[in-house]
Amino acid sequence: MQTLQVALGDRSYPIHIGAGVLGMPELLLPHVRSRKAVVVTNTTVAPLYLDRLRSTLEKGGISVLPVILPDGEQFKTWETLNLIFDALLGARCERSTTLIALGGGVIGDMGGFAAACYQRGMPFIQVPTTLLSLVDSSVGGKTAINHPLGKNMIGAFYQPKLVLADISTLDTLPDRELKAGLSEVIKYGLIRDPEFFVWLEANLEKLLERDRNALAYAVHRSCANKADVVAADERESGERALLNLGHTFGHAIETGLGYGEWLHGEAVAGGTLIAAELSCRLGWLNAGQVERIERLFARAGLPVRGAALGVARYLDLMSHDKKVQDGRLRLVLLQDIGRAVVSEVADSGLIGAAIEARCT
Repeated sequence: MQTLQVALGDRSYPIHIGAGVLGMPELLLPHVRSRKAVVVTNTTVAPLYLDRLRSTLEKGGISVLPVILPDGEQFKTWETLNLIFDALLGARCERSTTLIALGGGVIGDMGGFAAACYQRGMPFIQVPTTLLSLVDSSVGGKTAINHPLGKNMIGAFYQPKLVLADISTLDTLPDRELKAGLSEVIKYGLIRDPEFFVWLEANLEKLLERDRNALAYAVHRSCANKADVVAADERESGERALLNLGHTFGHAIETGLGYGEWLHGEAVAGGTLIAAELSCRLGWLNAGQVERIERLFARAGLPVRGAALGVARYLDLMSHDKKVQDGRLRLVLLQDIGRAVVSEVADSGLIGAAIEARCT
């Protein structure tokens, strides 16, 4: 087991990473101050890991109220969020009751948003069970639900008390979900960690084969990068925006196709290649670097082209992006492998040309 710290002063919290940490009460119980815990999970994860988490909590005399939601990005809505509030109110949960999100990014986002809202804030713990949530969405306190006009547009910054990252949960993860999670792993190499990008080029097949040591290293290195960025810029006023490489284009794909048609990581992969194409057209990346990036995503079994929505539809959807400032679209682009920047690209024709070049 390895432990990282997200350094946020008196709101700092640990990330415990290792196989089997879900069954270690000494890691979890110190962060549950109430006698009752609400576990928000979904119909896929509950049969796999709810009993294990319940057993760990019950060792500390903590009773468990499970809230089992439908599985899928298309359920990341107000209606589903209200199911959590219905359960909290029906069980007379107090402000001190701990809410634990057991699942992937959708469950983590909705559980965190519910915790931020219920009685103006209740203790919250992340127990991620997908690669994407292990390396990205469980760390940093971003919580949200989707809107028909845009992904993650309604939410709050709300930090957990603990992230319990059990990599053994990846044993039951479908191959498609594992590959989608690799998109966010590759992102860290592209935006700020070129040595990690080189390591990924050398070890990608080990990750696809679920080599435990390789996965542990990739999760730890990704979380270390995320923790550093969040500690420096919790509310995304500067450096944290770089974590959105590929996301502006990717969110347009998810919204334009309908939530759940492409997995988030798949859309981010397609969006990252559009961003790389635009970076090349701006003279920052060369063609060889773009090919190198494309090759790694392709080896991971991820899309290297965006969805065919049409340039006008992309630009319309991207106008709702959270990085829009004073009506101007800001994009995360690459000046080099390992060096990302946030840039305003005034020439919409240049953006459109990159979209056309990279979308089938």
